[in-house]
Amino acid sequence: MTALESTDLLDRVRDRLSQTAAEPTPATVAAAIRAESGGVLGDTDLLRALRLLQTELTGVGPLDPLLADPAVADVLVTAPDEVWVDRGRGLQRVPITFADDAAVRRLAQRLALAAGRRLDDAQPWVDGRLPGVGNSAFGVRLHAVLAPIAQGGTCLSLRVLRPATQGLDALTESGAVSADARALLLRITAARLAFLVIGGTGAGKTTLLAALLAQVDPAERIVCVEDAAELAPQHPHVVRLVARAPNVEGVGEVTVRDLVRQALRMRPDRIVVGEVRGAEVIDLLTALNTGHDGGAGTVHANAPEEVPARLEALAALGGMDRAALHSQLAAAVQVVFHVERRADGARRLVTIGILERDNDGWVSILPAWSADCADMPGRAALNSLLHRRSAR
Repeated sequence: MTALESTDLLDRVRDRLSQTAAEPTPATVAAAIRAESGGVLGDTDLLRALRLLQTELTGVGPLDPLLADPAVADVLVTAPDEVWVDRGRGLQRVPITFADDAAVRRLAQRLALAAGRRLDDAQPWVDGRLPGVGNSAFGVRLHAVLAPIAQGGTCLSLRVLRPATQGLDALTESGAVSADARALLLRITAARLAFLVIGGTGAGKTTLLAALLAQVDPAERIVCVEDAAELAPQHPHVVRLVARAPNVEGVGEVTVRDLVRQALRMRPDRIVVGEVRGAEVIDLLTALNTGHDGGAGTVHANAPEEVPARLEALAALGGMDRAALHSQLAAAVQVVFHVERRADGARRLVTIGILERDNDGWVSILPAWSADCADMPGRAALNSLLHRRSAR
C-alpha cells in the first residue's frame, strides 16, 4: 500500500468512524479499515493502518512518548517536521514528525475538544487544560494556533503541569537558594510578611513559593488560588481553588478574580494567588490590607524595579489608577523575591527586596539581599521590619 493510498484510506476510515457517537475500539477501527479497503488488506497493512489511526485517535498521538518523559517540561510543534522539547536545559529538536499540517491540525482540534474548547477557522486559537494527559496528575496546558494565523502551519504548545513540591532544604542543596538566603526566608515567613515572587517564565517562581508555604505554621489555613493547578505545598492545611475557562458555548467561566473574592469568605490565615496576571491584583491587595498577613503571589517581571510598573498595568485592567495602586501596594506587600533561570537551565534566588514609599507616595523596591552581595542598602530596613513583627 503506497503512502498516497494509505492517506486516502485513513481519511475514509476517519469519516466512517465520525458518523458514530460510540467510542472507537480496536475491533470497530479494524472493521472500518477492512470495510473501506474492500477487505483486500493483508495483516501487515492492517496493523500499520491501525497503528497510524491509534496515534491520531488516542492520547496526544506521536507526542505521547515525549509527555511520558518525566524530564520534559514543554513540547512544541512549529511545523509537521519540527517538534521541540524543553527538558530544563533549553529547547532541543526531536526526531518526531507528522505526515503533514493537516495531521497537526487534527491533533490540535481533538485536544481542544478534550479541553472543552473550540478550535476552527472562526476561532483559530485555543488555550485550555488537558487533565489526565501525560504522566502528571495535574495534566497538561494546551495552546494552539491554526494556519494561516500561524504562518508556518498549525502551532501547538503543550506545557506539563507538574506540582511544585520541592522543599526549601532541597532548593538549598541544589544551590537555588544560598544558606544565608534560606535563613532570611525562614525569618520572613515566620514574621508573616506578605511577599511576591517575581521572575521570567520557567524561572522557578512557583517552586520557591511552594517551598516557602511549606514553612508556614501547621496551625494556619492557606487558601491558594490559581489559573492552572501547580501549587502543592507540603503543608497540612491547604485549600486549592482553580479557575475554569468558559466551555464551548462560552459559558461557565470562573476567573481568578472570582476565586480571590471567594477565598476571603473561607476563613483564610494566608491568601495565595499562584500567578497575578490581571485585575485580581486589586482583590489580592485588598485582602492583604484587611488583616490577612503573610499572603503571597507570583508575578512575571524581569527585575525588582519593574514590579510597580507591572502591577500598575494589571491594576489598570480593573479600573484602579496609579496613585491608588501604589497606596494599596505600600500597605499590603513588604518583600519581593526575584528568581532567575540561567542559560544552562539552573534556577536561583538572586535578590530579596523590600518595598519603600517615597514622600510623593510612589513605591520602589530597595535591594536588601543579593546573591552577589549580602550587604545591600535595604538590609537594615528589612531587619528592622522583622524585629518589629517578631515583637508583636
